[in-house]
Amino acid sequence: MFFKKKHPYRKDDLDSVIGACLQENREAQRILVKMFFGFAKSVCMRYSANNEETEEIINDGFLKVFNNLSKYDQSLPFKAWLRTIMVNTAIDHYRKNEKYQHHVSLDDMEIAETGGDIISKITAEEILALIRRLPPAYRTVFTLHVIDNYTHREIADMLGIKEGTSKSNLQDARRKLQLMIKNTYPHLYLSYGLKLTKLNEN
Repeated sequence: MFFKKKHPYRKDDLDSVIGACLQENREAQRILVKMFFGFAKSVCMRYSANNEETEEIINDGFLKVFNNLSKYDQSLPFKAWLRTIMVNTAIDHYRKNEKYQHHVSLDDMEIAETGGDIISKITAEEILALIRRLPPAYRTVFTLHVIDNYTHREIADMLGIKEGTSKSNLQDARRKLQLMIKNTYPHLYLSYGLKLTKLNEN
């Protein structure tokens, strides 16, 4: 009976851990997940509405990582490659759910005019919590464009929508976020004297 020789590796050396993972070393795979779980979670949370969705995307993402690890160019940053895998997995998760619409009406929605000062008073965790409350179409386009720096053409190709729809969803996502900030942090609006307008007003 023949046993597969284990690939030697050091737990604190990424290249050697990746090498062991390529040899299907289960312990090394667990170490790689542990090394980058926090980073992967930070990426996936922005595309999900709740922790259950986040965990599903992370699990599917790491499965893709190990299935495609042989394609990774170790001369390039691993985090960048991992980020791309996780974003694409989040997009796959989004596209699988047919009930998600690519555009949501904002007729007669009350919109708040916000400035940079009010945003600076909100923590990153609080902003993330608001982003996760956006409708899926808005959340996905907003995150892809504003946070992950994809162009509207790239987003359109990724989501299978028109470029104009991507731009429209981004605009409406910003307005929806403004309204949520106004409702969640009214004291900030009072402090800065921000006015409310109607979306359908001139």
